[in-house]
Amino acid sequence: MIRNIDTAVIEALRRRAAACGTSIEEQARRALTKAVGLDRAAAARRRAEIRRIIGRLEGRSTLDDLRRDRNRDEA
Repeated sequence: MIRNIDTAVIEALRRRAAACGTSIEEQARRALTKAVGLDRAAAARRRAEIRRIIGRLEGRSTLDDLRRDRNRDEA
């Protein structure tokens, strides 16, 4: 919870939320995320850079394990 938000900011969030069909809370989350530089595009770039540094991991992935379990349940 964030206290003492200026009324003008709340009204701006309310207008933006109404225009986008979302809640004021969602608009606040989006604004904060963008303000700290963690928007979707930035996160995708960061993920790609980490994958480039780490490289391909050897062995089974979690996805492989999930698929194996699903196939076991269907048998």
